[in-house]
Amino acid sequence: VLDHLWSKNVWESIKNAFPSQNHGRIIITTRRGDIAHLCTQNSVTVHNLQPLPLEKAQELFYKKTFPLSGECPSGLVDWSNKILKRCEGLPLGIVAIANLLSNTQKTTDSWKKLHDSLGSELESNGRLSGTMEVLSISYNDLPYYLKYCFLYMSIFPEDYAVKRGRLVRLWISEGLVKDVRGKALEEVGEEYLEELIHRNLVQVSEVDFDGRPKTCRVHDFLHKIILSKSHEENFCRVSTGPEISLNEKIRRLSIHKSCTNMLQKVFTCARTFFMFEIEKLPQNILSSFSILKVLDLEDAPLSSFPTAITNLLLLRYLSLRNTNIKRLPKSLGKLQNLETLDLKQTFVTELHDKILKLGKLRHLFVYRHNIDCVQGFKASAIIGRLVALQKLSFVRVNKNSGMIEALENLTQLRKLGIIEVEENDGMQLCHSIEKMKNLRSLNVTAIREDEFLDLNAISTPPLLLRSLHLKGRLQKLPDWVSSLYDLVRIRLKWSKLDGNPIDALQDLPNLMELQLVDAFTGTQLEFRPKKFQNLRILELENLEMLELVIMEKGTLSRLEKLIIRRCEKFKRVPTGIDSLTQLKEFNLYDMPEELANGLETNGGKFHGLVKHIPLIIPSNPLQSRGGYRQLKDLS
Repeated sequence: VLDHLWSKNVWESIKNAFPSQNHGRIIITTRRGDIAHLCTQNSVTVHNLQPLPLEKAQELFYKKTFPLSGECPSGLVDWSNKILKRCEGLPLGIVAIANLLSNTQKTTDSWKKLHDSLGSELESNGRLSGTMEVLSISYNDLPYYLKYCFLYMSIFPEDYAVKRGRLVRLWISEGLVKDVRGKALEEVGEEYLEELIHRNLVQVSEVDFDGRPKTCRVHDFLHKIILSKSHEENFCRVSTGPEISLNEKIRRLSIHKSCTNMLQKVFTCARTFFMFEIEKLPQNILSSFSILKVLDLEDAPLSSFPTAITNLLLLRYLSLRNTNIKRLPKSLGKLQNLETLDLKQTFVTELHDKILKLGKLRHLFVYRHNIDCVQGFKASAIIGRLVALQKLSFVRVNKNSGMIEALENLTQLRKLGIIEVEENDGMQLCHSIEKMKNLRSLNVTAIREDEFLDLNAISTPPLLLRSLHLKGRLQKLPDWVSSLYDLVRIRLKWSKLDGNPIDALQDLPNLMELQLVDAFTGTQLEFRPKKFQNLRILELENLEMLELVIMEKGTLSRLEKLIIRRCEKFKRVPTGIDSLTQLKEFNLYDMPEELANGLETNGGKFHGLVKHIPLIIPSNPLQSRGGYRQLKDLS
């Protein structure tokens, strides 16, 4: 048994000493997923230990807290559950707290005090300091460049799920990501995050369509530990209430819920400022800062742009996401160091030319999702000067402005969203897209539902493309789409294709998600054997003429989720659905009543074909008052 293996070099130096024949078993324990992965090269089976489920966690907690009876008095059950929630199934934490409570008065007041003071108890002089020492081993083992990246998680509130892209962009703006030849900073930052996940320091909260982390967080115990270390090292000061004193020499400041303790203070050394759950923002509060590099006001109660921001000449990162601001002053063009400008879900619809001259911009998000459309921003041909741009969403076609032609200069783009495209824009747009060899995500939307998108002129497509969203009429699916080997997701909307798009897409080896919305006018879709071998999600919506879906044996072998919406002529389940053994979810929305009733558990004529699917949710139009039958789980 090799317990607590921490170094790759140790494994590399001893692995050849073990017998090559099967003479016994070797057990290795490690907290690091990268070391476990290294061991798998030698036919090793990896068992990832999961947190204890609530029932087992409760059993362990009661056994240690009440050793004589193993049962919790009814008056302490609520506080017991609250404490267990903070442990999140971590046996080390459960046992440590239970041992402490076993020698504590069995009163709600005593348990409440412990629950509220867990953070201080984990500190060096606290009664749970031993737990902190054990958990701190993982932090101490981090290379120097990852320690500050991990400490950055202390800025966010407890249980806060932060988006992958946001976190990486923040790291870059703080200078925490090192330059690596041949790699974009964003790629290196994502590698940092993957390493923290492999070391089990950061948890994945939600997975993106391509299998990458979408949001992530840290365990409550680890969050308390990094809060303490962050304060010790003067990395960041987190204020969770007006009673927290703030030193004007702090370098990073994160304010939660109340900012009254900031009033009348000037933070001359602060370079990072965050706000969370602030209901009212005092006027001129941003005048307290002068050398900020990062300003994140996502979800802040803002209705107009704070003019003090234009004086923050060192600013690299500015997020006003999910605020109610409507316009930006042209004086924002003074911020020549700005790398990220995030205005997603604001009401900004136009950027002044002076802002489009911010030559260091890497990420520009200016759009708002409405019910069934996206509102972007208007820009001139000056946008072609932003040659460092990695991500651009969503720019509106500005007729006769030369904007589409200017996009050819943005050769570093990895993500492009462009809206209000007309058919005669196609040739020039294709020419610009061909220059974007690093493009991973492309989203093109026509100016109207019945407007054609002409994207057939692309002869050398960006082969690294992973996500493609085309929203507009198509004469045919562009030939180059079938050559996109790395494509993971494709969404076609309003295409109204006469020809079956399935034939062009079925051999894409990495395709995981396919969405067809008003994209096909035929009556039948056929999925042939051994095709779509990696597809996980299939969504068919508003295919008005569709009557039959045939899934031949051996097709869609990994399909996990099938969604069919508003296909009014589709009255039976897909043929061959009973062979989709990996299917976990079957959703039907606004479908004919005949189909919905056929899925009923008792007597439904299609139930035998779908009984293997764990989750089945049908809905169909209700005949009264234009409402809808409430969704039911028929699994």
